[in-house]
Amino acid sequence: MADFWAMGGYAAYVWSAFGLSIGALVVLLAASWWSARRRAAELERWRRRVEGAERG
Repeated sequence: MADFWAMGGYAAYVWSAFGLSIGALVVLLAASWWSARRRAAELERWRRRVEGAERG
């Protein structure tokens, strides 16, 4: 099992690549989530504005 984790001497490269990839995916997920929330809030503001204009 130790040989697997050592990756034949390339463990530093392999595990750092996995770590960077997972980090990039987490950053992309957080950015997408934040953007979706911001767009939903913007859409709600526009809806309220349109509803107010239709009533007034």
